[in-house]
Amino acid sequence: MTNISIVIPVFNEEQGLKKAAGQMNELLKKVNDEFEVIFVDDGSSDGSSDILDSFDNPRFRIIRHEVNKGYGASLKTGIKNAKYEHIVITDADCTYPTEKIPELVEVYEKGQYDMVVGARKGKNVQIPLIRKPAKWFLRRLAEYLAGRRIPDLNSGFRIMRKEVVEKFINILPDGFSFTTTITLSMLTNNHSVKYIDINYKHRRGNSKIRPIYDTINFVQLILRTTLYFNPMKIFVPLSLFFMSAAFFVLVLSWVFLERVMDVSFGVLLMTSVMVMSIGMLAELIDKRMR
Repeated sequence: MTNISIVIPVFNEEQGLKKAAGQMNELLKKVNDEFEVIFVDDGSSDGSSDILDSFDNPRFRIIRHEVNKGYGASLKTGIKNAKYEHIVITDADCTYPTEKIPELVEVYEKGQYDMVVGARKGKNVQIPLIRKPAKWFLRRLAEYLAGRRIPDLNSGFRIMRKEVVEKFINILPDGFSFTTTITLSMLTNNHSVKYIDINYKHRRGNSKIRPIYDTINFVQLILRTTLYFNPMKIFVPLSLFFMSAAFFVLVLSWVFLERVMDVSFGVLLMTSVMVMSIGMLAELIDKRMR
């Protein structure tokens, strides 16, 4: 089995942290090769820091942020300090199945993938109902922009090659959208990504997700990442929209007003041409940068 660094962000997770550590202890007893577990305390203000201090497993490493920097920042800190080139990420709230890590690693090794993701599509998946419509919309948008099916856009349970993650480290955000960004970055750059089904349990402790704010942020992030890697996916439909609107105005004005709204038609048509031109320029810049 490949040597693995497991990175676990911790921010006010005292309700699930002891159980999460116990699950990691059980996992480490079953694996023969080198595994390390890195807990990144992201400025916790509850009892999480004291619980981390009580751990006595020599294969546990504790790294601390003096202030809260965010989920993505914690992952980046853990990845930067990892000893090994293969990184597993999971959460400290006991939602993801720790016992599936060996299977995750096995699939990763056999297929020589750049990333294997645990898709929350198993028989026991407990995602709050209020979050499902937003997750569906975000996934569909990402699938269109990435050009392939994405079973789970932002699962926090995955294994990745450190060297590949480091290629995108400058664009990976410090917040919850870290996982969405690394997914889109890998898919739009033709890295090999595999999904396996996993169960997903109720979290221990309170969720840090802010539904409205984070959904808007995820949409912006998906668009921004696509503009960075595949701008024509956005500029072509936008250009076609303005072109269609131009001819729509032309026909309706001729049929119902008995005169052509030539100025409106011209403005919309020129806007379509300008948008397409900007898209082509962005595409050329992207290709040159690569």
